Amino acid sequence: MTLREIVDHLGLRVHAGADHLDTEVTQGYVSDMLSDVIGDAPERSLWITMQKHKNVVAVAVMKSLAAIVLTKGRTPEADTAAKAEEEGVVLLTSDLGAFELAVRLNQLGVKGG
Repeated sequence: MTLREIVDHLGLRVHAGADHLDTEVTQGYVSDMLSDVIGDAPERSLWITMQKHKNVVAVAVMKSLAAIVLTKGRTPEADTAAKAEEEGVVLLTSDLGAFELAVRLNQLGVKGG
């Protein structure tokens, strides 16, 4: 499933990386601990988090993640969105909490790691 399909199905908002929405998502990953994501998130996974600072972009680049989704209506800090755009990282937001978002992704066929 592509990021574009996920954005359309779940009504996610795109804050950066709109040129990369045709990226295929291999699976989902939920964590708010950067060290956990660094250690365990698979490449091309969709990372669900509430962390909105620019360090999430560095982790996404390091792990070659498909996208970052901020939950519960959080909006990225301005420097986070700018860094994501600069690095070509797709940065999305959702009003849903992490659990509900993960459930809906799973219903779309995105599996967890």
